[in-house]
Amino acid sequence: AQARANYDIDIYRTTFRAMKHTLSGSDEKTMMKMIVDRASDKVLGLHIIGDDSGEMIQAFGVAITMGATKAQFDATIAVHPTSAEEIVTFKEPS
Repeated sequence: AQARANYDIDIYRTTFRAMKHTLSGSDEKTMMKMIVDRASDKVLGLHIIGDDSGEMIQAFGVAITMGATKAQFDATIAVHPTSAEEIVTFKEPS
């Protein structure tokens, strides 16, 4: 709500089953959301709910604090297979 009040934003979302849950048959899912200022392409925020989210958000927090843009996230080579690769492969806002 705070980002919407102050910026014209794009929101990128994904929900998926992490590979370990797919292989085990678990229905547990991970949700990720990236909030981007449409005018500057700056990443304003990132939400992650799921396994290892604390480990991922710490690293992404550094990038956001440094003013990283969506284009910079897009230019990052994804580590595969990881849940974190979803963050650098968002294509279209939802």
